Amino acid sequence: MARARVLLVEDDAALAELLVWHFSREEYEVEHTADGEEALLLARESPPDLVLLDWMIEGLSGIEVCRRLRRMPDTANVPIIMLTARGEEEDRIRGLETGADDYVTKPFSPRELVARAGAVLRRVRPALAGEKLTYSDIEMDMVSHKVRRDGTPVALGPTEFRLLKHFLEHPGRVFSRERLLDSVWGRDSDIEPRTVDVHIRRLRKAINLEGHPDIIRTVRSAGYALDSEGAG
Repeated sequence: MARARVLLVEDDAALAELLVWHFSREEYEVEHTADGEEALLLARESPPDLVLLDWMIEGLSGIEVCRRLRRMPDTANVPIIMLTARGEEEDRIRGLETGADDYVTKPFSPRELVARAGAVLRRVRPALAGEKLTYSDIEMDMVSHKVRRDGTPVALGPTEFRLLKHFLEHPGRVFSRERLLDSVWGRDSDIEPRTVDVHIRRLRKAINLEGHPDIIRTVRSAGYALDSEGAG
């Protein structure tokens, strides 16, 4: 099962420690910051799967962080749950209109927040709910390590399998060569970025069966995406 990455933006140290513990216990990978500007930098460098965002952080407010995350291409579709003591209806509406996907009023149960985070993630990344990754007519069985397209078995090498898995976990999102190197090969990899192109070509050759459209989209000067609506 895919492991979700959570960016927690919360300046209450005690609450942040409690939330990190609860989410880590449920196998989430959690990165924490108390600063709005740093949150934007972290999200830009490595977009998370979910943002838990306190409204009342010092400096750049949570609502402004939310607004900017929605403007950044890499985080425009990342789900955001606002955490706040502001429980009035007008504040909730403002948070949701700014781009938040959910709104949790303090004080709250950490276990309830974990459950609500899971519900949001299952809506945007169904792969987190089971042992199969699917997108369009592609299916990857994580247990048997088998891939099918439109029911036809597809043979992939280990690197192409990891590359496709990453794309299936983030359908539609554009990844640069450098981002793919970090995510698929690892941050300490000494592989050249152009090597990514070689593996993309191999993946395309394997996955794009005759009579089926090229499902891997090349975005000029940006990178690659798994996109059933775009041609590579």
